[in-house]
Amino acid sequence: MAQQPDQELGQVLVVIPTYNERDNIGKIVKRLHTALPDVHVLVVDDGSPDGTGQLADEMAAADDRVHVMHRTEKAGLGAAYVAGFQWALDRNYGVICEMDADGSHAPEQLHRLLDALPQADLVLGSRWVPGGEVVNWPTQRKLLSLGGSLYSRLALGANIRDMTGGYRAFRADTLRKLNLASVASAGYCFQIDLLWRTLELGFRVREVPITFLEREFGESKMSGNIVREALIRVTKWGLRRRGNQVKDLFTGKRK
Repeated sequence: MAQQPDQELGQVLVVIPTYNERDNIGKIVKRLHTALPDVHVLVVDDGSPDGTGQLADEMAAADDRVHVMHRTEKAGLGAAYVAGFQWALDRNYGVICEMDADGSHAPEQLHRLLDALPQADLVLGSRWVPGGEVVNWPTQRKLLSLGGSLYSRLALGANIRDMTGGYRAFRADTLRKLNLASVASAGYCFQIDLLWRTLELGFRVREVPITFLEREFGESKMSGNIVREALIRVTKWGLRRRGNQVKDLFTGKRK
């Protein structure tokens, strides 16, 4: 069994957004509690028609470490996480984590993120640092992820290898300062958005290696619209950053 989280950081909550993940959610929560029995879970279900929400309710009724938030519409990953984060902050959790419901993030590796958090404000589970890997991904998907991280890193000037990954551990105090109410990114661009906000505020960000495993059950939520949203938003943020750099340079020359 992995070492339990640092108690000084406070109670850990893992936020797991779901949409049609009935085949996966029970297995993931069971694995998580086998690895880290003291961790709490919040399932944020966007009105799954396959009964994911009902199953989560049954899990919560049987285990006080499990909580459920029901949302009435499928509004995207970003909106689900923001709602879950706010729920956690309102209840004074000390550490708030992101984890996919489909098994791509191994619950047995969450301790790696938590072990690094005493020396960081945000820890990223990274596929693209030494020791990280992806399993069962087609070449096209791997190139898309690597290309997205590289483009984001260059556009935003961020020294982060995995800009788009969704396995993360935040200190609650970090999230409180990110102005979550202003987050508009709906899809996986949400991950870049929150990371960029964290970096802009000067918080300490660390990457630790993880193994990313392609889902066994259900369908991927990745789509062309999600990719386009990320490309457009990152380009805008990058242009704004470059504009601010030019402005600062010009102002410095005028002094």
